[in-house]
Amino acid sequence: MIAFVSGPVAALAPTLAVIEVGGVGMAVHCTPTTIAGLRMGEQARLATSLVVREDSLTLYGFADDDERQVFEILQTASGVGPRLAQAMLGVHSPDALRLAVSTGDEKALVAVPGIGKKGAQKLLLELKGKLGAPLGSSGLVGAQRAAASGPAPWTEQLSAALIGLGYASREAEDAVAAVTPQAEAAIAAGGSAPVPQLLRAALQSLNRAR
Repeated sequence: MIAFVSGPVAALAPTLAVIEVGGVGMAVHCTPTTIAGLRMGEQARLATSLVVREDSLTLYGFADDDERQVFEILQTASGVGPRLAQAMLGVHSPDALRLAVSTGDEKALVAVPGIGKKGAQKLLLELKGKLGAPLGSSGLVGAQRAAASGPAPWTEQLSAALIGLGYASREAEDAVAAVTPQAEAAIAAGGSAPVPQLLRAALQSLNRAR
């Protein structure tokens, strides 16, 4: 198993980072939040989980070991593959997922693209007791309060991801503004802002502007 990769960042895409390890470029699938913390040419260390299939070897990357562990535990639930597990971590932090499971928060899981109401109910039953209690409950509550009084979390996440991909702050602000109607429509429909899709739309708007 490849437990982690470490080296300079050779390339970045909305959900993929290439890390140079011993002269070899390792393609690592990451959430937009993890991508946002990387910078081209700078050293990076990502915890990783290798998913082996008959026709492929796919490496998934995470900001830390805790996130990787949660990613692997999520896949013990029926119907949860690596893509859905990563989507869950793209919407919620490990502690937020622990809190959702421990409190039976169905809406939190439904906010993840690909999970419906019945699926959320099933996941809450199957994951109960597996993820454990939130590691930083007080910090999580503080973050939730800050989010309630500050800018929408998705705007910060999207802006950070664009800056991580090499765009200037001003360009990132313009791109966030361009996709805000799309995000607001998703929220008004009872869901959450789909950051991966918004990131792709934001990149398209930036490419048109150039």
